[in-house]
Amino acid sequence: MREIFKRIDKIAFEGKKSRNPMAFKYYNPEEIVGDKPMREHLRFAMSYWHTLTGDGTDPFGQGTLQRPWNELENDIEIAKARVEVGFELMEKLGISYFCFHDRDVVSEAATLEETNERLDIITEYIEELMKKTKIKLLWGTSNAFSHPRFMHGAATSCSADVFAFAGAQVKKAMDITHRLKGENYVLWGGREGYETLLNTNMDLELDNLAKFLKMVVDYKKKIGFEGQLLIEPKPKEPTKHQYDFDVATVIAFLRKHGLEEDFKINIEANHATLAGHTFQHELHTARINNMLGSIDANQGDLLLGWDTDQFPTNIYDATLAMYEVLKNGGLTLGGLNFDAKVRRTSFEVEDLLYAYIAGMDTFAKGLKVAFRLFEDRVLEEFIEKRYSSYKTGIGEKIVQGKVGLEELYDYALKLNEIKLQSGRQEMLEAILNSYILEMD
Repeated sequence: MREIFKRIDKIAFEGKKSRNPMAFKYYNPEEIVGDKPMREHLRFAMSYWHTLTGDGTDPFGQGTLQRPWNELENDIEIAKARVEVGFELMEKLGISYFCFHDRDVVSEAATLEETNERLDIITEYIEELMKKTKIKLLWGTSNAFSHPRFMHGAATSCSADVFAFAGAQVKKAMDITHRLKGENYVLWGGREGYETLLNTNMDLELDNLAKFLKMVVDYKKKIGFEGQLLIEPKPKEPTKHQYDFDVATVIAFLRKHGLEEDFKINIEANHATLAGHTFQHELHTARINNMLGSIDANQGDLLLGWDTDQFPTNIYDATLAMYEVLKNGGLTLGGLNFDAKVRRTSFEVEDLLYAYIAGMDTFAKGLKVAFRLFEDRVLEEFIEKRYSSYKTGIGEKIVQGKVGLEELYDYALKLNEIKLQSGRQEMLEAILNSYILEMD
Protein backbone atom coordinates (compact mmCIF):
# COMPACT_ATOMS: atom_id res chain seq x y z
CA MET A 1 0.00 0.00 0.00
CA ARG A 2 1.43 3.38 -1.02
CA GLU A 3 2.37 5.95 1.62
CA ILE A 4 2.20 9.65 0.78
CA PHE A 5 3.06 11.21 4.14
CA LYS A 6 6.19 9.14 4.81
CA ARG A 7 8.13 11.85 6.60
CA ILE A 8 5.31 12.69 8.99
CA ASP A 9 4.57 10.79 12.18
CA LYS A 10 1.14 10.59 13.77
CA ILE A 11 0.17 14.09 14.89
CA ALA A 12 0.52 14.41 18.66
CA PHE A 13 -0.94 16.80 21.22
CA GLU A 14 1.86 19.06 22.50
CA GLY A 15 -0.16 21.80 24.20
CA LYS A 16 -0.68 25.49 23.57
CA LYS A 17 2.97 26.44 24.12
CA SER A 18 4.17 24.22 21.30
CA ARG A 19 5.54 25.92 18.20
CA ASN A 20 5.52 22.72 16.17
CA PRO A 21 3.15 23.24 13.20
CA MET A 22 2.74 19.47 12.94
CA ALA A 23 1.27 19.16 16.44
CA PHE A 24 -2.04 19.86 18.13
CA LYS A 25 -2.11 22.81 20.51
CA TYR A 26 -5.68 22.35 21.83
CA TYR A 27 -7.02 19.09 20.44
CA ASN A 28 -6.28 16.41 23.01
CA PRO A 29 -8.62 13.55 22.03
CA GLU A 30 -8.60 11.85 25.43
CA GLU A 31 -9.04 14.99 27.52
CA ILE A 32 -12.29 14.80 29.45
CA VAL A 33 -14.62 17.73 28.83
CA GLY A 34 -17.66 17.38 31.03
CA ASP A 35 -18.61 13.73 30.99
CA LYS A 36 -16.79 12.44 27.90
CA PRO A 37 -13.51 12.70 25.97
CA MET A 38 -12.98 15.54 23.53
CA ARG A 39 -12.97 13.15 20.56
CA GLU A 40 -16.53 12.07 21.40
CA HIS A 41 -17.74 15.67 21.59
CA LEU A 42 -16.20 16.57 18.25
CA ARG A 43 -16.40 13.40 16.10
CA PHE A 44 -14.21 14.86 13.36
CA ALA A 45 -14.57 13.61 9.78
CA MET A 46 -12.50 13.91 6.60
CA SER A 47 -14.29 15.10 3.47
CA TYR A 48 -13.42 12.75 0.62
CA TRP A 49 -14.09 15.28 -2.17
CA HIS A 50 -12.05 18.33 -1.20
CA THR A 51 -9.27 16.29 0.40
CA LEU A 52 -8.72 13.49 -2.12
CA THR A 53 -10.46 14.46 -5.35
CA GLY A 54 -10.10 18.23 -5.59
CA ASP A 55 -7.21 19.65 -7.60
CA GLY A 56 -7.52 23.37 -6.87
CA THR A 57 -9.49 24.25 -9.99
CA ASP A 58 -11.65 27.35 -9.65
CA PRO A 59 -13.79 29.34 -12.15
CA PHE A 60 -10.75 31.42 -13.09
CA GLY A 61 -7.91 28.92 -13.18
CA GLN A 62 -6.72 25.36 -13.65
CA GLY A 63 -5.79 22.98 -10.85
CA THR A 64 -2.66 23.77 -8.87
CA LEU A 65 -2.57 21.06 -6.20
CA GLN A 66 0.13 18.41 -6.21
CA ARG A 67 -1.84 15.19 -5.91
CA PRO A 68 0.33 12.31 -7.23
CA TRP A 69 -2.48 9.81 -6.67
CA ASN A 70 -4.59 11.58 -9.32
CA GLU A 71 -1.90 11.02 -11.96
CA LEU A 72 -2.13 7.22 -12.16
CA GLU A 73 -3.04 5.41 -15.36
CA ASN A 74 -6.68 4.35 -14.94
CA ASP A 75 -9.75 5.25 -12.93
CA ILE A 76 -9.71 2.17 -10.69
CA GLU A 77 -6.06 2.67 -9.73
CA ILE A 78 -6.70 6.34 -9.01
CA ALA A 79 -9.73 5.43 -6.88
CA LYS A 80 -7.77 2.82 -4.89
CA ALA A 81 -4.93 5.27 -4.36
CA ARG A 82 -7.36 7.84 -2.99
CA VAL A 83 -8.63 5.29 -0.49
CA GLU A 84 -5.10 4.56 0.69
CA VAL A 85 -4.16 8.24 0.97
CA GLY A 86 -7.39 9.05 2.81
CA PHE A 87 -6.95 6.37 5.42
CA GLU A 88 -3.27 7.24 5.88
CA LEU A 89 -4.22 10.88 6.43
CA MET A 90 -6.99 10.00 8.90
CA GLU A 91 -4.68 7.71 10.86
CA LYS A 92 -1.95 10.37 11.02
CA LEU A 93 -4.47 12.94 12.28
CA GLY A 94 -6.41 10.63 14.57
CA ILE A 95 -9.65 11.31 12.68
CA SER A 96 -12.26 8.62 13.29
CA TYR A 97 -14.73 9.30 10.46
CA PHE A 98 -14.99 10.20 6.79
CA CYS A 99 -17.74 11.38 4.41
CA PHE A 100 -18.13 10.79 0.68
CA HIS A 101 -20.10 11.53 -2.48
CA ASP A 102 -20.55 8.52 -4.74
CA ARG A 103 -18.69 10.20 -7.60
CA ASP A 104 -15.75 10.97 -5.29
CA VAL A 105 -15.21 7.28 -4.66
CA VAL A 106 -14.69 6.56 -8.36
CA SER A 107 -15.34 8.48 -11.56
CA GLU A 108 -18.47 7.85 -13.60
CA ALA A 109 -18.30 5.32 -16.46
CA ALA A 110 -20.19 5.22 -19.77
CA THR A 111 -23.24 3.49 -18.26
CA LEU A 112 -24.90 3.39 -14.84
CA GLU A 113 -24.33 -0.36 -14.65
CA GLU A 114 -20.59 -0.01 -15.26
CA THR A 115 -20.38 2.89 -12.80
CA ASN A 116 -22.02 0.77 -10.11
CA GLU A 117 -19.59 -2.08 -10.81
CA ARG A 118 -16.73 0.35 -10.25
CA LEU A 119 -18.36 1.54 -7.02
CA ASP A 120 -18.62 -2.04 -5.78
CA ILE A 121 -14.91 -2.64 -6.37
CA ILE A 122 -13.84 0.46 -4.45
CA THR A 123 -16.47 0.01 -1.73
CA GLU A 124 -14.99 -3.40 -1.02
CA TYR A 125 -11.53 -1.84 -0.72
CA ILE A 126 -12.83 0.91 1.59
CA GLU A 127 -14.55 -1.74 3.72
CA GLU A 128 -11.27 -3.63 4.00
CA LEU A 129 -9.38 -0.58 5.29
CA MET A 130 -12.25 0.38 7.62
CA LYS A 131 -11.95 -3.02 9.31
CA LYS A 132 -8.19 -2.67 9.51
CA THR A 133 -8.13 0.86 10.96
CA LYS A 134 -11.49 0.97 12.85
CA ILE A 135 -12.27 4.25 11.05
CA LYS A 136 -16.00 4.73 10.46
CA LEU A 137 -18.27 6.35 7.91
CA LEU A 138 -20.05 9.44 9.25
CA TRP A 139 -22.18 9.87 6.16
CA GLY A 140 -22.54 9.13 2.50
CA THR A 141 -24.31 11.09 -0.21
CA SER A 142 -24.81 11.24 -3.96
CA ASN A 143 -23.45 13.83 -6.35
CA ALA A 144 -26.56 14.66 -8.38
CA PHE A 145 -25.38 18.08 -9.54
CA SER A 146 -22.03 17.87 -11.40
CA HIS A 147 -22.94 15.84 -14.50
CA PRO A 148 -24.53 17.74 -17.43
CA ARG A 149 -27.68 15.62 -17.10
CA PHE A 150 -28.43 17.55 -13.90
CA MET A 151 -28.28 20.99 -15.52
CA HIS A 152 -32.02 21.47 -14.78
CA GLY A 153 -31.88 19.77 -11.38
CA ALA A 154 -32.23 16.20 -10.18
CA ALA A 155 -35.35 15.57 -8.10
CA THR A 156 -36.68 18.89 -9.42
CA SER A 157 -35.66 18.40 -13.05
CA CYS A 158 -38.13 19.13 -15.85
CA SER A 159 -37.13 15.70 -17.23
CA ALA A 160 -38.73 12.62 -15.68
CA ASP A 161 -35.82 10.54 -17.00
CA VAL A 162 -33.39 12.65 -14.98
CA PHE A 163 -35.62 12.28 -11.90
CA ALA A 164 -35.46 8.50 -12.39
CA PHE A 165 -31.67 8.52 -12.88
CA ALA A 166 -31.24 10.58 -9.70
CA GLY A 167 -33.37 8.05 -7.82
CA ALA A 168 -31.22 5.19 -9.09
CA GLN A 169 -28.06 7.02 -8.09
CA VAL A 170 -29.34 7.79 -4.58
CA LYS A 171 -30.45 4.16 -4.14
CA LYS A 172 -26.93 2.95 -4.90
CA ALA A 173 -25.32 5.56 -2.63
CA MET A 174 -27.69 4.56 0.19
CA ASP A 175 -26.81 0.90 -0.38
CA ILE A 176 -23.11 1.70 -0.05
CA THR A 177 -23.68 3.85 3.04
CA HIS A 178 -25.70 1.04 4.62
CA ARG A 179 -23.07 -1.56 3.72
CA LEU A 180 -20.32 0.55 5.29
CA LYS A 181 -22.46 1.11 8.41
CA GLY A 182 -22.67 4.84 7.85
CA GLU A 183 -24.31 6.76 10.68
CA ASN A 184 -26.08 9.29 8.40
CA TYR A 185 -27.12 9.83 4.81
CA VAL A 186 -27.12 13.40 3.44
CA LEU A 187 -29.15 15.00 0.65
CA TRP A 188 -27.93 18.30 -0.74
CA GLY A 189 -29.89 19.91 -3.56
CA GLY A 190 -27.13 21.68 -5.43
CA ARG A 191 -29.32 22.23 -8.50
CA GLU A 192 -32.71 21.78 -6.84
CA GLY A 193 -33.92 25.30 -7.56
CA TYR A 194 -34.21 27.66 -10.47
CA GLU A 195 -32.39 30.27 -12.54
CA THR A 196 -35.55 32.07 -13.70
CA LEU A 197 -39.26 31.70 -12.98
CA LEU A 198 -40.00 32.41 -16.66
CA ASN A 199 -39.51 28.71 -17.45
CA THR A 200 -40.17 27.12 -14.04
CA ASN A 201 -43.15 25.21 -12.66
CA MET A 202 -42.20 25.69 -9.02
CA ASP A 203 -45.31 23.97 -7.71
CA LEU A 204 -44.53 20.76 -9.61
CA GLU A 205 -40.83 20.89 -8.76
CA LEU A 206 -41.47 21.24 -5.04
CA ASP A 207 -44.05 18.45 -5.08
CA ASN A 208 -41.61 16.21 -6.93
CA LEU A 209 -38.88 17.01 -4.43
CA ALA A 210 -41.20 15.99 -1.59
CA LYS A 211 -42.07 12.74 -3.42
CA PHE A 212 -38.37 12.04 -3.89
CA LEU A 213 -37.65 12.52 -0.19
CA LYS A 214 -40.53 10.21 0.70
CA MET A 215 -39.01 7.57 -1.59
CA VAL A 216 -35.73 7.98 0.31
CA VAL A 217 -37.54 7.45 3.63
CA ASP A 218 -39.32 4.37 2.28
CA TYR A 219 -36.08 2.89 0.97
CA LYS A 220 -34.30 3.57 4.24
CA LYS A 221 -36.94 1.48 6.03
CA LYS A 222 -36.87 -1.25 3.40
CA ILE A 223 -33.11 -1.87 3.70
CA GLY A 224 -33.08 -1.43 7.47
CA PHE A 225 -30.76 1.58 7.47
CA GLU A 226 -30.71 2.90 11.04
CA GLY A 227 -28.77 6.10 10.45
CA GLN A 228 -30.11 9.63 10.30
CA LEU A 229 -31.34 11.20 7.10
CA LEU A 230 -30.00 14.74 6.76
CA ILE A 231 -30.75 17.70 4.49
CA GLU A 232 -28.06 20.32 3.95
CA PRO A 233 -29.35 23.88 3.28
CA LYS A 234 -27.70 26.31 0.88
CA PRO A 235 -29.29 29.41 -0.64
CA LYS A 236 -27.43 29.56 -3.96
CA GLU A 237 -24.47 28.14 -5.92
CA PRO A 238 -24.65 26.61 -8.34
CA THR A 239 -28.35 27.48 -8.77
CA LYS A 240 -29.43 31.11 -8.36
CA HIS A 241 -32.20 30.17 -5.92
CA GLN A 242 -32.14 26.77 -4.22
CA TYR A 243 -35.22 25.33 -2.57
CA ASP A 244 -33.22 24.35 0.55
CA PHE A 245 -32.36 28.03 1.11
CA ASP A 246 -31.71 27.91 4.88
CA VAL A 247 -32.66 25.97 8.01
CA ALA A 248 -36.01 27.71 8.46
CA THR A 249 -36.97 27.08 4.83
CA VAL A 250 -36.06 23.39 5.08
CA ILE A 251 -38.02 22.97 8.32
CA ALA A 252 -41.10 24.61 6.79
CA PHE A 253 -40.84 22.38 3.71
CA LEU A 254 -40.48 19.20 5.78
CA ARG A 255 -43.42 20.11 7.99
CA LYS A 256 -45.63 20.91 5.02
CA HIS A 257 -45.02 17.46 3.58
CA GLY A 258 -45.12 15.52 6.86
CA LEU A 259 -41.40 14.67 6.78
CA GLU A 260 -40.25 16.48 9.92
CA GLU A 261 -39.87 13.24 11.88
CA ASP A 262 -37.77 11.62 9.15
CA PHE A 263 -35.03 14.20 8.58
CA LYS A 264 -32.64 16.35 10.55
CA ILE A 265 -30.35 19.05 9.18
CA ASN A 266 -26.67 19.10 8.29
CA ILE A 267 -25.49 22.70 8.68
CA GLU A 268 -22.50 24.15 6.89
CA ALA A 269 -20.94 27.35 8.21
CA ASN A 270 -20.22 28.87 4.78
CA HIS A 271 -23.75 28.09 3.58
CA ALA A 272 -25.12 29.98 6.58
CA THR A 273 -23.21 33.13 5.66
CA LEU A 274 -24.31 32.86 2.03
CA ALA A 275 -27.91 32.86 3.31
CA GLY A 276 -27.24 36.08 5.23
CA HIS A 277 -27.12 34.34 8.61
CA THR A 278 -24.43 33.60 11.17
CA PHE A 279 -23.33 30.02 11.69
CA GLN A 280 -24.72 30.23 15.22
CA HIS A 281 -28.12 31.39 13.92
CA GLU A 282 -28.54 28.33 11.71
CA LEU A 283 -27.42 25.95 14.47
CA HIS A 284 -29.69 27.68 16.97
CA THR A 285 -32.70 27.57 14.65
CA ALA A 286 -32.18 23.85 14.05
CA ARG A 287 -31.62 23.14 17.75
CA ILE A 288 -34.76 24.83 19.07
CA ASN A 289 -36.75 22.88 16.48
CA ASN A 290 -35.10 19.58 17.45
CA MET A 291 -33.59 19.33 13.96
CA LEU A 292 -29.83 19.69 14.56
CA GLY A 293 -28.22 16.62 13.05
CA SER A 294 -24.65 17.25 11.95
CA ILE A 295 -22.17 19.97 10.95
CA ASP A 296 -19.96 20.75 7.98
CA ALA A 297 -17.13 22.65 9.62
CA ASN A 298 -15.65 25.34 7.42
CA GLN A 299 -15.77 29.10 6.98
CA GLY A 300 -16.17 31.63 4.21
CA ASP A 301 -14.48 34.92 3.45
CA LEU A 302 -16.92 37.73 4.19
CA LEU A 303 -15.20 39.88 1.56
CA LEU A 304 -16.09 37.33 -1.11
CA GLY A 305 -19.63 36.46 -2.16
CA TRP A 306 -19.19 32.78 -2.89
CA ASP A 307 -18.67 29.48 -1.11
CA THR A 308 -14.92 29.49 -0.47
CA ASP A 309 -15.00 26.41 1.82
CA GLN A 310 -11.99 27.44 3.91
CA PHE A 311 -10.70 25.45 6.86
CA PRO A 312 -12.13 26.97 10.05
CA THR A 313 -9.79 29.14 12.12
CA ASN A 314 -12.26 31.55 13.74
CA ILE A 315 -12.28 30.76 17.48
CA TYR A 316 -15.24 33.07 18.12
CA ASP A 317 -17.49 31.26 15.64
CA ALA A 318 -16.29 27.83 16.78
CA THR A 319 -17.07 28.72 20.41
CA LEU A 320 -20.63 29.79 19.62
CA ALA A 321 -21.11 26.74 17.40
CA MET A 322 -20.02 24.35 20.14
CA TYR A 323 -22.18 26.23 22.64
CA GLU A 324 -25.21 25.32 20.52
CA VAL A 325 -24.00 21.73 20.24
CA LEU A 326 -23.62 21.45 24.02
CA LYS A 327 -27.08 22.91 24.54
CA ASN A 328 -28.33 20.32 22.07
CA GLY A 329 -26.93 17.54 24.23
CA GLY A 330 -24.32 16.76 21.56
CA LEU A 331 -24.70 15.64 17.97
CA THR A 332 -25.54 11.97 18.72
CA LEU A 333 -25.08 10.39 15.26
CA GLY A 334 -23.71 13.57 13.68
CA GLY A 335 -20.22 14.99 13.72
CA LEU A 336 -17.91 17.72 12.45
CA ASN A 337 -17.07 17.07 8.82
CA PHE A 338 -14.34 19.29 7.41
CA ASP A 339 -16.08 20.23 4.17
CA ALA A 340 -13.11 22.47 3.51
CA LYS A 341 -10.34 22.76 0.96
CA VAL A 342 -6.84 24.14 1.11
CA ARG A 343 -6.22 27.32 -0.86
CA ARG A 344 -4.92 26.96 -4.42
CA THR A 345 -1.59 28.38 -3.28
CA SER A 346 -1.27 25.73 -0.54
CA PHE A 347 -0.48 23.15 -3.17
CA GLU A 348 1.84 20.65 -1.45
CA VAL A 349 0.39 17.47 0.12
CA GLU A 350 1.72 18.46 3.57
CA ASP A 351 -0.61 21.47 3.47
CA LEU A 352 -3.52 19.07 3.98
CA LEU A 353 -2.13 18.21 7.42
CA TYR A 354 -1.54 21.83 8.37
CA ALA A 355 -5.10 22.65 7.36
CA TYR A 356 -6.72 19.81 9.29
CA ILE A 357 -4.61 20.55 12.38
CA ALA A 358 -5.74 24.18 12.28
CA GLY A 359 -9.40 23.21 11.95
CA MET A 360 -9.27 20.55 14.66
CA ASP A 361 -7.49 22.87 17.08
CA THR A 362 -10.00 25.64 16.37
CA PHE A 363 -12.98 23.50 17.31
CA ALA A 364 -11.17 21.96 20.28
CA LYS A 365 -10.52 25.43 21.69
CA GLY A 366 -14.10 26.41 20.88
CA LEU A 367 -15.40 23.35 22.72
CA LYS A 368 -13.40 24.14 25.85
CA VAL A 369 -14.52 27.77 25.97
CA ALA A 370 -18.11 26.83 25.20
CA PHE A 371 -18.14 24.23 27.96
CA ARG A 372 -16.96 26.81 30.51
CA LEU A 373 -19.69 29.21 29.38
CA PHE A 374 -22.27 26.43 29.45
CA GLU A 375 -21.17 25.24 32.90
CA ASP A 376 -21.12 28.75 34.40
CA ARG A 377 -24.52 29.57 32.86
CA VAL A 378 -23.52 33.23 32.43
CA LEU A 379 -25.54 33.73 29.27
CA GLU A 380 -28.40 31.52 30.41
CA GLU A 381 -28.88 33.41 33.67
CA PHE A 382 -28.94 36.73 31.84
CA ILE A 383 -31.50 35.47 29.32
CA GLU A 384 -33.70 33.96 32.03
CA LYS A 385 -33.70 37.28 33.91
CA ARG A 386 -34.40 39.22 30.71
CA TYR A 387 -37.54 37.18 30.04
CA SER A 388 -38.63 36.85 33.68
CA SER A 389 -41.83 38.85 33.02
CA TYR A 390 -43.22 35.72 31.34
CA LYS A 391 -42.91 33.71 34.55
CA THR A 392 -45.68 35.48 36.48
CA GLY A 393 -48.77 37.63 35.99
CA ILE A 394 -49.86 38.53 32.49
CA GLY A 395 -46.70 37.07 30.98
CA GLU A 396 -47.39 33.65 32.47
CA LYS A 397 -50.94 33.78 31.13
CA ILE A 398 -49.62 34.67 27.64
CA VAL A 399 -47.27 31.68 27.69
CA GLN A 400 -50.04 29.38 28.87
CA GLY A 401 -52.42 30.65 26.19
CA LYS A 402 -54.98 31.83 28.74
CA VAL A 403 -55.56 35.34 27.35
CA GLY A 404 -56.75 36.91 24.09
CA LEU A 405 -56.69 40.40 22.63
CA GLU A 406 -59.60 41.55 24.82
CA GLU A 407 -57.81 40.52 28.02
CA LEU A 408 -54.63 42.21 26.80
CA TYR A 409 -56.62 45.36 26.07
CA ASP A 410 -58.09 45.44 29.59
CA TYR A 411 -54.64 44.82 31.09
CA ALA A 412 -52.96 47.53 28.98
CA LEU A 413 -55.58 50.14 30.04
CA LYS A 414 -54.32 49.81 33.60
CA LEU A 415 -50.62 50.25 32.73
CA ASN A 416 -49.28 53.59 33.95
CA GLU A 417 -45.81 53.03 32.49
CA ILE A 418 -43.74 50.28 30.91
CA LYS A 419 -40.27 49.74 32.33
CA LEU A 420 -37.68 48.11 30.07
CA GLN A 421 -34.23 46.77 30.86
CA SER A 422 -31.07 47.12 28.82
CA GLY A 423 -30.08 44.20 26.59
CA ARG A 424 -26.43 44.72 27.65
CA GLN A 425 -25.14 43.43 24.31
CA GLU A 426 -21.70 44.98 24.63
CA MET A 427 -21.29 43.63 28.16
CA LEU A 428 -22.17 40.10 27.03
CA GLU A 429 -19.79 40.32 24.08
CA ALA A 430 -17.04 41.42 26.48
CA ILE A 431 -17.83 38.47 28.75
CA LEU A 432 -17.58 36.09 25.79
CA ASN A 433 -14.24 37.64 24.84
CA SER A 434 -13.00 37.27 28.41
CA TYR A 435 -13.80 33.55 28.42
CA ILE A 436 -11.92 33.07 25.16
CA LEU A 437 -8.92 35.10 26.33
CA GLU A 438 -8.81 33.57 29.82
CA MET A 439 -8.35 30.13 28.32
CA ASP A 440 -5.30 31.07 26.22
